[in-house]
Amino acid sequence: MDHAPLGRHAAAMITPFTADGSLDVDGAQRLAAYLVDEGGLDALVLSGTTGESPTTSDEEKSVLVRAVAEAVGDRASVIAGVGTSDTRHTVELAHAARRSGAHGLLVVAPYYSRPGEEALAHHFRTVAEAAELPVLLYDIPVRTGSELSYETLAALAEHPRIVGVKDCSADVLKVSRLLAATDLAIYAGCDEQNLSLRAIGAAGFVSTVANAAPREVRAVLDAYAAGDPAAATRHHLALTPLITKVMASGVPGTVTAKALLAARGLPAGPVRAPLLGADDELTAGLVREWEALRAACAEPRVPTGDALPV
Repeated sequence: MDHAPLGRHAAAMITPFTADGSLDVDGAQRLAAYLVDEGGLDALVLSGTTGESPTTSDEEKSVLVRAVAEAVGDRASVIAGVGTSDTRHTVELAHAARRSGAHGLLVVAPYYSRPGEEALAHHFRTVAEAAELPVLLYDIPVRTGSELSYETLAALAEHPRIVGVKDCSADVLKVSRLLAATDLAIYAGCDEQNLSLRAIGAAGFVSTVANAAPREVRAVLDAYAAGDPAAATRHHLALTPLITKVMASGVPGTVTAKALLAARGLPAGPVRAPLLGADDELTAGLVREWEALRAACAEPRVPTGDALPV
């Protein structure tokens, strides 16, 4: 339960853009500092699904890592998403992330080509051998078309640089088997599973909702760690309407997270095509759920770990 090699409470950070769609370096630094210093997070995952990695250039990814690492210093781990459908390109991005100051790497299963289990294992081992940084595997079959089997993950766990998995497989049995049989640190990649996976031994979470509600998302696991599962449940249930609005509104979480951040006056900017921004109705609904969550708190800024009076 204490094995969290790259932090325990991570945001899958959005990538802020300026109004003209270019990378907002200053905004990224301000958002990163907010998430860590005000939000209480101890890790930031960059250039993942929520970070719009398919539409950012290699140079932008490196600039983003460098800027965020500078902004948070040693106060949080910076984990760079480097996964692509090309093993050679992934290795190049891994080297660039290390040079830019990343503390770890997130490597998604190659998508579209749908390699078999042997090829998947070879891909991940190749990246891990070259990376010189700890590696989190990213299991999200709904997007990649390739699910990582228990057998493949258990075999990859033997590699010294492969330290964990960001799990979006929705396969709790597989996660349970991995926790029972390996030393892999499992991170919940779907906000609705943050508490349930932690309860069976997961290390923590990589959260989209934490972009806009970092303290509230962290408070769930803080209450659980304090030995108060009832308070953890209250926190989780208080968050559920916002999780639903962010993650189940029929558009990617990137779109909803950016809309809510912008409405709150935090760095976000537009999404890049082919994504489309949230309309006024969706944005208003996000704001309503955010305000309802804040109204459930005793004070506007509840210290991390304090119970919500719900």
